[in-house]
Amino acid sequence: MKPDLDPGVLGRVVVGLNAVIFAADGDELNVLVTESPDGGQPALPFGPFDPETHRTFEIGLREWVRGQTGFELGYVEQLYTFGDRGRDAPVAALAGSDGARVVSVGYLGLAPEARVLKGDDARWVRWSRFFPWEDHREGRPALLTEDIEPALRSWADEAGVPGRRAARFDRVRLTFGLDGAPWNEERALDRYELLYEAGLVAEAARDRSEAPSEHGVGEAMASDHRRILATALSRLRGKIKYRPIVFELTPELFTLSDLQKLVESISGLSLHKQNFRRSLGRAGFVEGTGRMQSSTGGRPAELHRFTRDTMRSGGALGLTIPRLKEM
Repeated sequence: MKPDLDPGVLGRVVVGLNAVIFAADGDELNVLVTESPDGGQPALPFGPFDPETHRTFEIGLREWVRGQTGFELGYVEQLYTFGDRGRDAPVAALAGSDGARVVSVGYLGLAPEARVLKGDDARWVRWSRFFPWEDHREGRPALLTEDIEPALRSWADEAGVPGRRAARFDRVRLTFGLDGAPWNEERALDRYELLYEAGLVAEAARDRSEAPSEHGVGEAMASDHRRILATALSRLRGKIKYRPIVFELTPELFTLSDLQKLVESISGLSLHKQNFRRSLGRAGFVEGTGRMQSSTGGRPAELHRFTRDTMRSGGALGLTIPRLKEM
């Protein structure tokens, strides 16, 4: 989708806005991407900031997301400003950039439903399409064990100088949870950046004008959009632990099983059912409605709602993530 507005260029710097918009599709976390009909790499929604008409960055973001996709943004927070030299390789498709440095202000948006979109090139897709090594709900991914881990060990071994080689091995071990180190789901951005540095994602070869690596893991995205998406995933995974932000992704009424599956989709982890429900009870985030969800082939489950008064009473700030087992 091409933006309708020409961005202002000041000192050969173009200011753009990127949106990582997550929405729940049942119990799965999806992300909004644009895919060009000519088979180009998928991208996050993006557009220009027009200082003449947009009073704030967020107003500009909401306007062009609405215009491009027909999607009304709900919860939005500023994520990060991305301005590294060369980050627009290939160019981030902002009209009028003409080789200028493209600086993007990234935003994180959340919605409880992956609603129908306007435009043939807008799609909701699972985030794991771009980070398959991050989804551990069915156990440690074979991709991680069979491809990524050996490639990273080889990369670390190539450092040459013993001290540098040891530092690389230590970084790989801690970032990817190898050799007994714990897996920290919040380090999605660190893992992507390490894979990029080691040349194991397609964007690295593309940006360095090199032949693609045989270990190009996950699907590549335009510009540095996969890095922006990894930043948003890390932020969301961390934030659900200290703010009840997950309820921005739930409908008004939900079952506890659906809530658990949504949290598992966000974290990429399998959770301990009883401990998860105990933690919800202690936090006071949800209350039963007495209404039951009709279902076929199983016992009807009670519908719950988020109790916003919990935040006002100074109770728990976020969710506990009790893993089913250590990874």
